[in-house]
Amino acid sequence: MTKLKTIMAVAAISLTGAVATTGAASAAQLSPTQVTIEGTGGDYFGYVKSTDEDNCEGGRKVTVFKMLGSSPNRQVDMKIGSDTAEPNGPDAMWSIGNSGYKKGKFYARTGKTPYCAGDVSPVIKGQP
Repeated sequence: MTKLKTIMAVAAISLTGAVATTGAASAAQLSPTQVTIEGTGGDYFGYVKSTDEDNCEGGRKVTVFKMLGSSPNRQVDMKIGSDTAEPNGPDAMWSIGNSGYKKGKFYARTGKTPYCAGDVSPVIKGQP
């Protein structure tokens, strides 16, 4: 009976390790993604770029935030708009139109998907 318990314990530990390794390998294989932001007068737009153009550019939701602290933090910062990136030339373009927010610091974010990494753009300063 003790031998059977030992075999079952070893099997359970091995299976747990295999599942954890598979999850880590999947996370490491996400295609890199880059989101950019530009704009003046409250009108913000940018691009989603990736080495996996077919799966990681078009159709990605991009959210624009007004930064309230000293660094980007989507839990604290003010969401001012969002859009879905659409194919436009070599990359996919997004635009929230005129948000009405001209002063402050702004950034864009796209979340990860099962195949693509997420990204946060560089912070830009709003201009009238």
